[in-house]
Formats: sequence, C-alpha cells, structure tokens
Amino acid sequence: MANGKSLTGTWRKIVLRGLSSIALLTFSGEMYAGGVNSNKPLTFSKDIAPIFQAKCEECHHPGTPAPLSLITYQDTRPWLAVIRDRVQKRQMPPWHLDKTVGIQEFANDRSLSDEQIDEIVRWIDSGAPQGDPKDLPPAKTWPSHSEWQLAKQFGEPDLVIKSDDYTVAAEGQDVWWRPFSQIPLTEPRWVRAVEMRPGTIAGAKVTHHALAQLEQVEPGTNPTPTPTLDNPGGFVTPGLLMEWAIGKNFDIYRPNTGKLLLPGSRIRWEVHYHSVGETIRDHVELAVYLYPKDVTPKYRTRLFAFQSSCGPACLDIPPNSIAQTQGFTVLKQPARIENFQPHMHLRGKAMLMEAILPDGTTRVLSYVDHFNFNWMNNYIYAEDAAPVLPKGTVLRFTAWYDNTANNPSNPDPTQWVGWGDRTIDEMGHAWVNVTYISDEDYQAWAAAQKARAPAPGSEGGAVVH
Repeated sequence: MANGKSLTGTWRKIVLRGLSSIALLTFSGEMYAGGVNSNKPLTFSKDIAPIFQAKCEECHHPGTPAPLSLITYQDTRPWLAVIRDRVQKRQMPPWHLDKTVGIQEFANDRSLSDEQIDEIVRWIDSGAPQGDPKDLPPAKTWPSHSEWQLAKQFGEPDLVIKSDDYTVAAEGQDVWWRPFSQIPLTEPRWVRAVEMRPGTIAGAKVTHHALAQLEQVEPGTNPTPTPTLDNPGGFVTPGLLMEWAIGKNFDIYRPNTGKLLLPGSRIRWEVHYHSVGETIRDHVELAVYLYPKDVTPKYRTRLFAFQSSCGPACLDIPPNSIAQTQGFTVLKQPARIENFQPHMHLRGKAMLMEAILPDGTTRVLSYVDHFNFNWMNNYIYAEDAAPVLPKGTVLRFTAWYDNTANNPSNPDPTQWVGWGDRTIDEMGHAWVNVTYISDEDYQAWAAAQKARAPAPGSEGGAVVH
C-alpha cells in the first residue's frame, strides 16, 4: 500500500487533533501560513491564471452553477477576499482528504499544493497585480452543459439513458423520485466509462444526488435477491452503474476492466430533489461508453455502498454530542479497491477506511478528516496506488458525527438524529468500486510488488498482502 500508516499511529493522530473534543470539532480545515519562495513577484497572468486553469476553471467558468468565474482577471478581481479565505482554509478547491496518512496518489487530485496556496495568498496580499496579458496561458475550452465531458476521450456516448421528468415545487419537502428506464441492448455489452448529470443547469440546483442502480438477472443468481448491508438495494451482483453528486460526474474503469450489461436490464433511478424557491422541471441522464463488441475485459468492477455502522438501527446520535460508528465488510476474494467516496449528511464530519489484513495487520487506506456535505468528493486512486487486497481482508469504515453547536452545518443540535433519507436525518456509507481478481492474479501481483519494494527500513512501497 502506498504511504500507509499503522492503526495505532492514526488513532494517536486523531486523538491529538482533538477529534473527540467538542470544542475542536469544527473541521474547518487548517490555515496555511505560507512562506514558500516568498520573494518571488507574482502576477495574475504569469503565476495565478495557470493555477486557476489547472484546479479551478473546470467548475468556475460561465454556464456552470458556480457563483463566480475565474477565467479572466476581470472575473477574479471582485472576489479576491473570498478567494483568499477559501484557499487559505483549504475549502477550495474541495478536497477534504487528510494528506498525512494513507494513500496520497490520485487520478483526480484537484487539491492545491502548499506552494500554490502560498502564491495565491501572497498575490492577493500584494495588491493582486494583473501583469502582462501576453503571459497568460492559452485559454481552455470547457464543454457546455449539453456536451459530455468524456466525449473528448471516448467520442460521443454509445447510449444516453434518461429518467422521466419531475417537477420540483418552489417550496416543499425533499422528494425521492424512483422511475425506471430500460437499457436498449439486444446482446451482452461491456461498459468502459459512464457519465451522469442533471438534464439542465437549473436542474443542478434542485438535484442533491442521483443513483443509477443496475437491475438485471444474472445467470445462476436469484432474480429477486435479498438486500444486504454492503448493498441495500439488494442487487449485489451487478451493483450500481453510477452515483452523481456535486463533486462526482463520471467513472472511467481501468484498462481491461468494466461493467457488464445484459439484454433486458434496466435502470432503477433514485433522484433526491430539494426545493430552492423556484419551480424547476428536470430529469437526470446517463451516458454509457461501451467497449467494442469483440472486447471482453478480464475484470469486472462493482460499485458498492459499504456501511460505516452495523446498519440503520445502529445510527444513534444524541443531542449535543459527538458520535462514532463503525462498519465492517469481508472481502470474499482478492480485490483491488478503486476509490473512496464517503457519504454522510449535515452532522457528518470524518470517515476513515482501513484494511485489516488476514495476518491481523491494519493499514489506513484513506481518511477524510473534514467531510463537507456540500461536496461529495470521489477520491480515485492512481493506477499504481490502488490497494490490492487478499481474500479475507476486512474493510473497516469508521465515521464521526458532530451534533453540537460547534458544527456550523448543524440545523439543530438539540435534536436526536437517526438514520434517514432526508438531509436533516443522517446516514453513513462509502461508495467504493471493487474489482475482484483471482487468487492467481493476486499472487502474481504481490510477487511483482514485493520485487519493487524498497529495502527494509526505508519509506514507501505499495505492497498490501
């Protein structure tokens, strides 16, 4: 495993940070003091625009729900105080992972480095000079809402599947819209990538999250399976095709890996809508990118909701309290863990994913230490960093909740909170793509990793066995 630390070290770190202390449980992020290369003169054109383009413009450009654009100097100038505050507190770009424990190599890392934070803060403090426009990097062309982001990589999607429309009232209770859509296939096909979005920009205002649950009868399986803790929908074999939320737009499966679609399959949507003061009619849509007909990938990946408690009945958060829950899942065969995406509601503050190996050793995989309900970030491991775990490994998920007045997101700390779908209720699970592999594949992988491991006593390595 890459940069893993022991359970003892991690828990000591958590305790020292005051995770169990109500007074310190604000989780607003540590402010960065700067001091990197502080004598370098900085301008927007030469120094800041490249940072915004690499880490910010994807969300902050015209035609997106973001409240500001960061494309030009003129766009940026009125927002300097806000930018400084959000960047210095590490609230923007949204990346809520602890950078000191667990795996630190990600395919979609949009966080700012210490040096980038320092440069943005010092540029603003020095008066935010524009500099020579000739120093600006070439402008990027961002896709409009009507364009699929993955089209540049894969071309136009092979299938676009839409849910039925739903009208969200200007005022009202949260709604969970659960229509069905058939998948128009006459033969088995393998999926290499999926992308999901609300149908319109206005729809993004009212769509909290959307699930595309794959329902299909697999050979040799029960056509009406029983729900389980690691997949409450019950359809354990195919799993989810995609879960959309602010911070997650698409999944690209690793080479020689995919998801299987069978004739007669359908999507069971679950769209969580909430009112925003205006009437909006919208739907969600899923783009499916298929492998060529003659390609059958070796591995099949599945998206599971691994629980961070023993189930809904175990989520019990008294008023004015800090609560902790744990959930466990046993891997029934060797597997590669592709990502980590914690899901909680307004009281959720942190989630830890660990692997307890068959020899009793515990390794930290990832720790989101300042979860933010407004950003359902998906942390996708880089190709060489994704942990490969042996059969019998126990995945342990620990979640922390802050139901006190110190939590600025808490709507009412005097209320007891239990499990529920509503935003004011709570839940706790992690969306994790799991790719099961054979024992032979695992042994071959472990041998190759062992050969690459550093000498005893040195740091690093990616072996998990």
